[in-house]
Amino acid sequence: MKTNAEVRVETLNQLVGLEPFLEILLAISLSVATGFRIFIPLLVLSAAAVLGHFDYPAELDWLESSPALIVLSIACLLEIAGYYVPWFDNALDILATPSAIIAGTIVAASVMPDLDPIAQWTFALVAGGGAAGLTKGLMTTVRSIFTAASGGFANPIFSTLELVVATTLALLAVLVPALAILLVFGILVVAVLQLRQLFAKPSSPRSDQAPST
Repeated sequence: MKTNAEVRVETLNQLVGLEPFLEILLAISLSVATGFRIFIPLLVLSAAAVLGHFDYPAELDWLESSPALIVLSIACLLEIAGYYVPWFDNALDILATPSAIIAGTIVAASVMPDLDPIAQWTFALVAGGGAAGLTKGLMTTVRSIFTAASGGFANPIFSTLELVVATTLALLAVLVPALAILLVFGILVVAVLQLRQLFAKPSSPRSDQAPST
């Protein structure tokens, strides 16, 4: 049985140690990836667990099973195909937003098994679900702009870019978390700058002269 001092030392290590920091990077990166494609990060986590690279909390043991890997693979293929159907991709974006928040929460919680359960799920919901929801909202806005500008003809290109980013980000998050978080910041900066340019309106000229009486 651990003494109070040992518990305090373990808690301190969890807060300031390198491993929790990497877990946070991993959680945020995977959550952002779910904003691009919901099932790709879950599939990557499931594959990593089946291959023995990850051990998840007891409530997420289902991710470590072969049936889960098969189901997630099928769901991933259906999601990828759905985004190549004209106009349906926009509807899928709207329907997928709450699912992305849930998936972001799950993937964030799954990679932080050593935290206290309350801290684990609080962080997962706020940071994981928040990052996934923000990313999905951004992608929905950009896709709508692509649809309006091209009549939907450019949407498959955008869908392919999303797929590449989601896959790259999910794999990097598992293999090199620090590099993945740099990619996340780069994506968010580029997306925000592009949206600012698209929505920027020229300011109307203002007269500095007072009206004559």
